[in-house]
Amino acid sequence: MILAIGSDLCNIERIQASLDRFGERFELRVYTEIERAKAVKRPFTRAGTYAKRFAAKEAFSKAVGTGFKAGVFMKDIGVVNMKSGAPTLALTGGAAARLAAITPPGHEALVHLTLTDDHPWAQAFIIIEARPL
Repeated sequence: MILAIGSDLCNIERIQASLDRFGERFELRVYTEIERAKAVKRPFTRAGTYAKRFAAKEAFSKAVGTGFKAGVFMKDIGVVNMKSGAPTLALTGGAAARLAAITPPGHEALVHLTLTDDHPWAQAFIIIEARPL
């Protein structure tokens, strides 16, 4: 069963402006170590890489109904890749707790994520599915 859906559209140029203005301080506040390592490998599309991940964080916070409050922080939501290469989320802290809270007893939550970008826009869609154990 589908528990929640979230989407977000992020302006890549806005992320570039934050990188230009705040640099590493912005990166450390918003992104996980894995996300920063991925962006470093993409010097010509760094802002786009970050913008897609920013959109994913926003989409998740919308899907779980909290936004970035109630203990859900951006760094608790990390975009990672499965062995197949498909993106998904690695959740910690308040984000993991919120997902557990909305998951019905006897079910496991699966997060489906798709990312895309076409300058100057980056977009993310999240579907949270509950599967019986």
